[in-house]
Amino acid sequence: MSQQHNIILLCLFTVFITSLVLGLENNSTDEECADLNNTTWQEYRQRSVKLQVQYLLLTRRNLDCAQTFTQQSLTETEQPSYFNISRPTKVIVHGYRALGSKPSWVKDLAVALLRAQDVNVVVVDWIYGASFAYNLVVENYKEVAVQISVLINQMQTNGCKLESFHFIGISLGAHVAGFVGTLFEGKIGRITALDPAGPMFKGADTFDRLDPSDALFVDAIHTDSDYFGISIPVGHVDFFLNGGKDQTGCARSRFASMYGYVICDHMRALHVYMSALSGSCPLIGIPCSSYEDFLKGNCLDCDIFKGTCPTIGLSENSGITISPIPKEQRLFLLTSSSTPFCAHHILLRLEVSPLDKSAEVEVTLRTESLRKEQRLRLSPTDSSRTDTTMYRTVLTHPLPLCEIQTIELKNTGAFYRQGDIHVKSVCVSEFPSNRQDVPLCVNNFHIRRGAPWFHDFVQVCDY
Repeated sequence: MSQQHNIILLCLFTVFITSLVLGLENNSTDEECADLNNTTWQEYRQRSVKLQVQYLLLTRRNLDCAQTFTQQSLTETEQPSYFNISRPTKVIVHGYRALGSKPSWVKDLAVALLRAQDVNVVVVDWIYGASFAYNLVVENYKEVAVQISVLINQMQTNGCKLESFHFIGISLGAHVAGFVGTLFEGKIGRITALDPAGPMFKGADTFDRLDPSDALFVDAIHTDSDYFGISIPVGHVDFFLNGGKDQTGCARSRFASMYGYVICDHMRALHVYMSALSGSCPLIGIPCSSYEDFLKGNCLDCDIFKGTCPTIGLSENSGITISPIPKEQRLFLLTSSSTPFCAHHILLRLEVSPLDKSAEVEVTLRTESLRKEQRLRLSPTDSSRTDTTMYRTVLTHPLPLCEIQTIELKNTGAFYRQGDIHVKSVCVSEFPSNRQDVPLCVNNFHIRRGAPWFHDFVQVCDY
């Protein structure tokens, strides 16, 4: 090949590469990624920004680059939207933003949803109306819902069905989603509330807060019901994690960290929900009238749901198959302190001879690498009433009961005067269970003060 021919080919290759680079630059300019807004205290004081609502769209096709979404996106041809009318739509609604900053968790939640299902994810950005003065933000939330409903109406006109919408509202965003549902007379497919806001809503009428009539199915996760969350049921099923108040792993001291003290409990609902979307382990709720009854082992089954226990996540109606779906059902479950937050519920039944004095027993469930302890206080019993005292409590363990190798009981006795404890039986069983599992029991032994008693189980998991 001649040198002149090589030069011509080099020139053509250079022109091709240059045009390709220019094309990529033009595409990146045309498809600039959208993002949520921030606002500042100065802008707020000057009232230079009014209530503005914008929408971001994420799909599996643009997972790393959000697209601005408007009513025109549904019909625009010059710059086509990634929105697919034939797919369900998840709508994320953030809550109150004390400092006017955009929520950092939105992308993580959107990605978790898209990994679980091939859907449209629409993020509602109402930062300008959600920041600084909480009482004024509460005054704005219905107007935000009205603006969202305008977009939903347009999406309906273009072929979307109301039952295909699933709103996921965080804190105050849950009540925004609820009012959208009210405007559509409860025909929205589903609303999931992640620790729905409590201040200014606990005593509100159902018209002014989220309730089961706002969608065909409403589920809620409660993790901070004594401070920022709401303490009453607001859905068909309400999951109260660890009682719905203090979450394991969240700092109890205000000096530990400002984040840990102020919003760790409140945001735990979001993190548990995102973890549940991965499907690494089921997070199952047990219906019960109170957390105290749950911890005492008085609620072990899901008969009200015909035996199928509701689960946190994307299962249709949380896995409930009966119709009509019961409303405002309180569900309780215990979690671990970190992702994936799963814990196996184990019922301990301890039957002892009558005690003369109060006592305390430390119960330990062990595997080769894990041990979980819990203390159980025993009170004296009137011997004229019974010759046996039965204690029941719920324990948790990261592993299922079939993998637990040893149970250990220790009569701590440090602050109690009871001497030896005669144990008539100690039994452990996992719940809920779809099978008629036989509890693991050990009978007739003594626990001496300061001398731990233990028993090795011989069992095999039947997966």
